[in-house]
Amino acid sequence: QVQLVESGGGLVQAGGSLRLSCAASGSIYFSLYLMGWYRQAPGKERELVARIRAGGTDKNNADSVKGRFTISRDNNKKTVYLDMAGLIPEDTAVYYCNDRDIYFGQGTHVTVSS
Repeated sequence: QVQLVESGGGLVQAGGSLRLSCAASGSIYFSLYLMGWYRQAPGKERELVARIRAGGTDKNNADSVKGRFTISRDNNKKTVYLDMAGLIPEDTAVYYCNDRDIYFGQGTHVTVSS
């Protein structure tokens, strides 16, 4: 059973930075999998933020976070990261780790104050 546990969320002022982490367990072939981060803001649908393929160099970011967010992975630790900089209030959301567009974690809250 795949389990994804996010951490690193919190309250931050606009312009600040946060690093989110996602630890995967029960995923024997983690290093081969497409991983990603989604977010859901209050009253809005869940949206893709960033994705990273197995090798770690093929990445995609949503236009709204390009130049500010960076996704990375450590296959030895079975962990995916989302480094967020230049945060704005519109980034306020619950952030979810995703495995192959199949599995989601419970989410971690990010609140950006103006």
